[in-house]
Amino acid sequence: MALEDEILRQRHNRLAQIRQLGFEPYGHAFDFTHSVPQISSEHGHKTADALAAHIHVRVAGRILTIRRMGKGAGFLHLLQSGEKLQVYVRKDAVDEKSFSLYELLDSGDIIGVSGYLFRTKTGELTVHAEQLFFLSKIMLALPEKWHGLEDIETRYRQRYLDLIANPELRRTFVTRSKIIGSLRRQLDAHGFLEVETPMMQPLYGGAAARPFLTHHNTLDIDLYLRIAPELYLKRLVVGGFDRVYEINRNFRNEGISTQHNPEFTMLEFYQAYTDYRGMMALTKELLPQVAIDATGSEKVVYNERVLDFGNIRQLSMREAVVELWPTAEKPTMEQVSDPEWLQNHSGEQAPGAALVDVFECHIEKQLVEPTIIYDFPVEVSPLSKSKPTDPAFVERFELYAAGMEIANAFTELNDPQEQRRRFEQQLNRREGGDLEAHLMDEDYIRALSYGMPPAGGEGIGIDRLTMILTDSKSIRDVILFPLLRPERDIGLLERLRELDP
Repeated sequence: MALEDEILRQRHNRLAQIRQLGFEPYGHAFDFTHSVPQISSEHGHKTADALAAHIHVRVAGRILTIRRMGKGAGFLHLLQSGEKLQVYVRKDAVDEKSFSLYELLDSGDIIGVSGYLFRTKTGELTVHAEQLFFLSKIMLALPEKWHGLEDIETRYRQRYLDLIANPELRRTFVTRSKIIGSLRRQLDAHGFLEVETPMMQPLYGGAAARPFLTHHNTLDIDLYLRIAPELYLKRLVVGGFDRVYEINRNFRNEGISTQHNPEFTMLEFYQAYTDYRGMMALTKELLPQVAIDATGSEKVVYNERVLDFGNIRQLSMREAVVELWPTAEKPTMEQVSDPEWLQNHSGEQAPGAALVDVFECHIEKQLVEPTIIYDFPVEVSPLSKSKPTDPAFVERFELYAAGMEIANAFTELNDPQEQRRRFEQQLNRREGGDLEAHLMDEDYIRALSYGMPPAGGEGIGIDRLTMILTDSKSIRDVILFPLLRPERDIGLLERLRELDP
C-alpha cells in the first residue's frame, strides 16, 4: 500500500513538471504518418543500407519499457496495436524541451515521436527521435516489468489493463472479429439478409431459459431481455424474407461457468424451403471456412487435441449413446430405445427426456471432435417439426466440439395447431416447476396461421466457437467484459482522487 501511494505521489509530481515544460499531460490529436504494425510491415525487412536514406515517420504509442543510458541518451519501446517498436533518444538530436520530457517519462505513458528509421548495431529497427510529443500520463503502475497480468479476477475486471499487459490476448479478440466477419460474409454470399429484432420483448421465447425482467415506465409494462431472437426471425420468414440472419446479444438469467455467461452472442439464421438436412449441409460448409478465415486451417488445436472442422461426424442421439457409452459393456440400440432402460439410467420418467438426460450426463463431454448429433425427442424440442416416420422425435440436430454444444438447428414447426399443442405441453411443464419451459405466444401462433413456408433454422454460439478457435479454456477469456460481482475495494482510486488539486 505504501509503495502504491509513493508511486501515485511521484507521478502526480511528474505530471506537474510535464505541464511546466509546456506539454498538456492529456494532450490532443496527434497527426501520425504510420502505425507501429505498418512500420514493421513496410520497413521491417529493410537492411541498414536501405534505411540510410532517412525514412521519416511520425508514430504514437504506449511506452513499454525505458532504458536510459547515462544523461545523454537512451532507448524506449512503444507498444501499439499489439506490436512494439524501439525509439532512440539522444540529447543532441532532439530539442531541449523534448529531452527534458524524456527524462520525466514513465513506462505506460503515451507519447508521439517524430524521427527517421535506422537499424542499431544489434540490427533492431528503430526510430531515431527528432521530437517528442506528450499525449497521456499514466498514474497507476502497470504490472511489474511487463511480466504479464496473472490474477484472473483482475484480468476480467480490468480488461483494459489485461490488454496492455498481455498482448497475446489481443489476438483472441482479433480472431473473434474474423469469425464474425467470416460468418457474415458467407451468409451474405448465400443471399441471406442481416436484420435486427427486439432485445426487449413482452414475451420471452425461442429457447428454454430463465429471463431477465425489466419494466418500461411510460407504457407501464414488464418486458424481458430476449433469451433468443428465434420467434421474431421466423415472423420475418412468414412476411416473405426467405433468408434472414441476426448476430445478436442474448440474455439468460442462469449460472456462470467456464461455458456460460449471462450475456452472450449468437448467430441465428433461417432459410425457407429447406429442412434440418439442408442446415446440416450449410453448417458443414460454413464452419470449415470460418476456421480457415480465423486460423488459416480447417484443423485447430484445442486443449492439446486437434479438431478437424473439415471432417464433421454425424450420429443420431441414440447412436451416440450406443457408440460412446463410457463402460466396456455398451448398450444396444434396442436398449436405448426401451423406456424402462432409459428410466433406470436417468432421473427422468418421460422416455424422451430420459434419453436426453442420459446423453447429457454420459455422452456430451466425449464429443471432442466436431460431431453433429441429430434426431432429438419431441419433449425437449417445442419449436421443431416432428419426424414423419417417428413422431416421438423431431428433425433437429446440435453440433458439438470439445465437449460443448456449439450449434442448434432444426426443421421449423410451421403448423399453428401443432405449435399451440406444443406450447400447452410446455405450460404443463411450467406448472410442474420447470421455470425454463416455454410460454404461450399467441401472436406467434397468429403469424403461423398466415402460413410459414417449410424452413430450417440454426443458432451458432459465437463465444464457444471463439473459445475453440483460440484455444481458450473459459468463456470469460473471449468476452471483453464478462459479468462479475461488484468490486469492493477501490481504496486506490480514492487516494488518487485525494491527490487532485
